[in-house]
Amino acid sequence: MSGDLVSLVQEVSPYATAAVAAYGGAVLARANEEAADATVGWGRALLQRIFGVTPEGKEVPEAVAELAADPANEDLQAVLRVQIKKLLTADPELAAQVRALLEQAEAATVRTFTTTVTASGKGAVAAGRDITGSVTTGDQSPITPA
Repeated sequence: MSGDLVSLVQEVSPYATAAVAAYGGAVLARANEEAADATVGWGRALLQRIFGVTPEGKEVPEAVAELAADPANEDLQAVLRVQIKKLLTADPELAAQVRALLEQAEAATVRTFTTTVTASGKGAVAAGRDITGSVTTGDQSPITPA
């Protein structure tokens, strides 16, 4: 199996785990409920694409059902990753579809952070990032070489 596919499975895993934790075995049901968290919603979409939509009352794949019973269990998360890897390895077209869906998920869930820095008062210093050199505010502040 190519390293690219291994990477794809690793990238799908957090979405899939979040969705299983939130929805349990119903994660593969067709219901169109809007997920409270974007990651959970994308995880649900990815899992439905990989495993198919399961009608209510039908059994879900064992790896999904077991993880639903214990979502924090890292061994069960690994079992789900192995199952996803098997399915994607067997179906390159499915792998391409999942890759495209994952790209949409990553673009939709990117969080950007804005840093606001305020210096207030006489001699105050504000830095938006790391300071790597000396800082002086004047007022006879001596700078001694290190």
